[in-house]
Amino acid sequence: MLPLEGITVISLEQAVAAPFASRQLADLGARVIKIERPRDGDFARGYDTAVHGMSSYFVWLNRSKESLTLDLKRAEAKLVLNRLLEKADVFLQNLVPGATDRLGLGTPELRKRYPRVIVCDLSGYGSSGPYRDKKAYDLLIQAEAGLISVTGTEQTPCKVGVSIADIACGMYAYSGILTALLLRSRTGEGVALETSLFDSLAEWMGNPAYYALYGGTPPPRASASHATIAPYGPVLSLDNKVVYLGLQNEREWKRFCEIVLGNPQLSSDPRFDTNTNRVQNRRQLDEVMQGVFQELTAAEIIARLEAAQIANARLNNMQEFGDHPQLRARNRWRTVDSPVGPLQALLPPVTAENVEPVFNGVPALGQHTDAILAELGFDRETIESWRQSGVV
Repeated sequence: MLPLEGITVISLEQAVAAPFASRQLADLGARVIKIERPRDGDFARGYDTAVHGMSSYFVWLNRSKESLTLDLKRAEAKLVLNRLLEKADVFLQNLVPGATDRLGLGTPELRKRYPRVIVCDLSGYGSSGPYRDKKAYDLLIQAEAGLISVTGTEQTPCKVGVSIADIACGMYAYSGILTALLLRSRTGEGVALETSLFDSLAEWMGNPAYYALYGGTPPPRASASHATIAPYGPVLSLDNKVVYLGLQNEREWKRFCEIVLGNPQLSSDPRFDTNTNRVQNRRQLDEVMQGVFQELTAAEIIARLEAAQIANARLNNMQEFGDHPQLRARNRWRTVDSPVGPLQALLPPVTAENVEPVFNGVPALGQHTDAILAELGFDRETIESWRQSGVV
C-alpha cells in the first residue's frame, strides 16, 4: 500500500510552488486533481517548449496528476468544485492574494463548510503585512530575502539558477500537509496551513543572516568558492577542466598540503595556518594551489584528492548530470508517459522500504475532465453543454 493511498488532493495551482508540493503528494500515492483554466491551463505549460514541445517546468512538476478544466467564475464550475471538496482531504492553492476569497473559496469559509479538509494557502509574502498584495516571483523573493546579495562574484550579485524560493515554499507546504494529515488522524479535524515564498526562503537564509546580524558584516560574495572557508571551491586543471574541492578542518589541511600540493611545510605557513588566515589570504593561497594544479590534469587532481581523502567533485553540465554513474548505478531513473511520448523522470529523493513511488503520466490539458465529471454524477449532455459554453 502506498503511504498516501486514499488521500484526495484538490489543487488550484499554477507555476512552481504549489505544483511542486502536490507532485510530492502524488508521488506517494495521493490522488491529485489539478484544476486548470479552460483553453490556457496552468501558465507553466507555456514557459518553454524544451521537452519535445512541452514545458520542462510542467513536465517536472505535474506527473501523476489528473487535469480538470474549470472556469471557477461560473456557477456551474463552483458546483463541481463543491462536490469535489465534499470528498477531498486537502485543498491546496497558490492563486494571487485575495483570488480565492473573491471566488468564495477563502480559507475561513472552506474550513467552516468542510471541517475535515486541510486547507493550504501558498503566497508570495503571506496573508498579512504591507507586502501582502505585492506580486512575487522567485527572482524577486531572492532579492527581497537577501539571497542575491550574498550570491555571485565580488563585483556582481547573481540569482540562484533554479527556482529556489518556489521549491522551498513547495517543500514546506508538502511537509505541512503531511503533518496536518497526521494531526487529523488524531483529532478528526482538518487545519488551515499557510506558507509563503518569502517566509520559506527567509528560513534558508539563517546562516548568512546570523553571520551578518551578529558579526557586523555580511558574508562576502565569493563566486563559486565558500565565503568563510578556504580552500573550498574550484581549481583549473592542465586540461582546462574545473575541479571542485572542499576542506573542513585542520587535519584535512595538513593532508592537503602534504599529499595534494606536495608541500607539507605550507600547512604551518602563518598566512595559512588557520581557516581565518586562509580566508583573509585567499588570493595568495589560490596562487599557490594554481601553481600546482596547472601542471596536473583533472583526473590527476582528483586522484590526489582521493588519496588525501579530500572532498571533491567534477563540474558537470546537464548532459553529464543526466548520465551520472551514481544515478545509473542506483537505478534512479524511471519512465513516465506524456502527451509527447515516454519521458525520463528521477525518483523522489527520499526512498522508503517496499514503496515504489507513483510514476503516472504528465496530463494533457483537461485530459481527465469528462471522467471526473462523470464520477461526480454529471451526465454526458451536461458535460458537453458546459464545454460548448466554456465552463470546462
